[in-house]
Amino acid sequence: MASLGAIIENGKIVESASQSSLSKSKEASANNGMDKDAFLQLLVAQMKYQDPMEPTSNTEYIAQYAQFSQVEQIQNMASSMNLQRASQLVGQEVRMKTTTSSGDTKYVEGRVDYVSYEGNKAYLSIDESLYSIDDLDTVVDGTYKNAYDQAMNFVIAVNKLPAIANISGSDLDAVDNLKAFYDGMSDYEKSYVAKDVVATLNKYVEKAAEIRKAEEEQSQENSDSDETTDAVDTE
Repeated sequence: MASLGAIIENGKIVESASQSSLSKSKEASANNGMDKDAFLQLLVAQMKYQDPMEPTSNTEYIAQYAQFSQVEQIQNMASSMNLQRASQLVGQEVRMKTTTSSGDTKYVEGRVDYVSYEGNKAYLSIDESLYSIDDLDTVVDGTYKNAYDQAMNFVIAVNKLPAIANISGSDLDAVDNLKAFYDGMSDYEKSYVAKDVVATLNKYVEKAAEIRKAEEEQSQENSDSDETTDAVDTE
């Protein structure tokens, strides 16, 4: 079901991206051409108010109706293809581009849960809100999105590390985890990580190795010192 909540700012109702999409779609449908009844009404009015001295021939009326029928069939075919296209989007990750009543552009991303049809129009349900298929901006491949998200999470984690000169023993586990995370990524996922980020990670790994080596040497020195002290005490 579509969300019924409203956003209030400064005492005024702010139109959500979903509401904007639905409003724009319905307005476009209302202003979109004419149906068969409207055409017949115009045809009757044309016959009623035609010049009696130069009446329109039956052939012209038939030609007009044939042209309208042809256009109507093309529109129906386009609507049918649009509905079929919408059905194929169920389960896909998509990006919707909507325009608010104030003219601002908003993007909504998410998975299409189901498709709703109304008046030969298709509406995509994303996070329990409906959006017109006319506002579809991008269809995102699942493999690509997962790879991109993995790469972004990795880059963010690397950027959260302290400066290389400031890392200490308490940061070594974080560096190890990032190295293991990167090594576990597929080649496709790694392709979305910039080379300079990988180079930065390698510098952290080298620095971590230096810290560990220094800690081991210090530990060995302390051990040797303790042994010497024990030997002196024994004598």
